[in-house]
Formats: sequence, structure tokens, C-alpha cells
Amino acid sequence: MAEIDKTSRTFLEALRDFRRVRQQAVLEDIMAQITGKSDDLLDYNEVYEKLRGGPAEERGLQEIPLEAVVGSVGRYADFTRSFLPRSKSASERWAEVKTSIIEKGRIPPITVFQIDQVYFVLDGNHRVSVAQQRGDTRIPAYVTRIHTDVPLEPDTRPDDLIIKARYAIFLERTHLPDVRPEADLSVTAPGPYYILEEQIWQRQHQLRQRSNQDIPIEEATARWYDEVYLPVIQIIRQRGILRHFPNRTETDLYVWIYRHQVELKAELGWEVGPQVA
Repeated sequence: MAEIDKTSRTFLEALRDFRRVRQQAVLEDIMAQITGKSDDLLDYNEVYEKLRGGPAEERGLQEIPLEAVVGSVGRYADFTRSFLPRSKSASERWAEVKTSIIEKGRIPPITVFQIDQVYFVLDGNHRVSVAQQRGDTRIPAYVTRIHTDVPLEPDTRPDDLIIKARYAIFLERTHLPDVRPEADLSVTAPGPYYILEEQIWQRQHQLRQRSNQDIPIEEATARWYDEVYLPVIQIIRQRGILRHFPNRTETDLYVWIYRHQVELKAELGWEVGPQVA
């Protein structure tokens, strides 16, 4: 970056802008404490590890949506989720970046990692912060896409990573992406994947007993998905049940129906099908 005249009107106005956005950061942090909803950026390294990140693919220079930039590589604690600066010590650096952008008339490309639908800043955190403050909706970026089988959306919060991590383990153990790549078994609360795994192991055991030969986990997963899981999902779709449960997923309801079946069997003493349950 070329040397900035720190006595210029542009730089001094940028300093005032910094003080204003930092006050907004303080308010955002306070609201996060009150509501219990984290306003932290996602930590790329943690996400990569928990979601079993795979190969990288260079995607070149693109225009990416700012609302999908939700994390950082190493600087995730320096800004709020909306890239408001948290530290007073960043004032000059932030003002320099904004002054340079104004003088050049453009924002130089940042460098990001992409995981599914979201982006993590490797270089250019202050440029993202300034772009957000300006009200921009897109920013130029050199993109490296990281493969993962787990969906990741812009509204994912740090606490959601527990569920995402468990989903990654489930996919790895069952090989579901290999046999049914279109399947989306996302849930909104931790715990259900233990139930789904147990059902698949039970299916594998049943098939092994019937055929008297070893059944690979891939075949057991495919048979479970087609013969056990999907019929219940079709009932949920045909009856439009999901519209009565906003912010829940089909797999959430599948697990709830299964648990309800188990409870009814214990109470009544006979098998109850998913449609009746």
C-alpha cells in the first residue's frame, strides 16, 4: 500500500468512520451476550478440521457476495460477524485501508477459501470491513475452493459446528455421499446421527443374516436410505408436515417419528408403522 497522508481530510474522515463502526461492534457484542447468539466470525482452521476438509481447487478471481464472507484465517477474533472492528488499536490500519480505497476508486481483490456456500478471508480482512461499512454487496476475491460433503450456509454460527462436525463423521462412516450423493440429512440439534448410524448398522446386520455373507457398509447405507429412510420422508412430503415445523428439517422429523414409534411400542406393546406414528 502506498504511503497515506495522515493529515488529509480523507484520512481524518476515515478515522471518524472507524470510531463509529467500532461503537457498533461494541453494541453488537453486547447484544450477542444478551441474546446468547454468537456474533463471532467462524475460524477457518476449526471448520476445516471439523468438516473433514478435502482437496483444494483454485477458482481464480471472482466477485463474491459479502454476506457470504463469514470467517477468517487467523483474524476471526478481531472482528464481529459483520466484520466490525473490535480493537481500538486497529484504527490507523483501518483508516489507511479506507483512504487507499477511496483514492484508488476501487477495492483490491482479497484472498479467500470457499467451503460450500461461505468464504473465509486469508488476506484482506480490513478491506472486507471497509466494504461492509460502505454498504457494498460484493467484493473481488481470489478464491480457493475446499471440498467437503457437509453443507455450510452463511447463517451458520460457531455453535452450529458441533452439529456439522457430527454430520461429517456420519458421512465418513456410512459413505452416504458415495452411494446417494443427492441426499441431505442435515439436522438442527445434536444427537440424531447416533440414531441414524445405529439404524444403518442394524440394516447391515439384517442383510448379512439373510444372505449369509458379508455386506459392505456402502450397500447397507444405500438399502437403508432407499427402504427405511426415504419412505418416511415421502410421507412427510406428501402430507406437507414440514410446514408446521418452521426451522426444522426433514431428517429432524424423521428422527422424531422414529422416537415416537419406539415410545408407542413400549407403551402399547405392538409395532406401529411410521405412517400411523
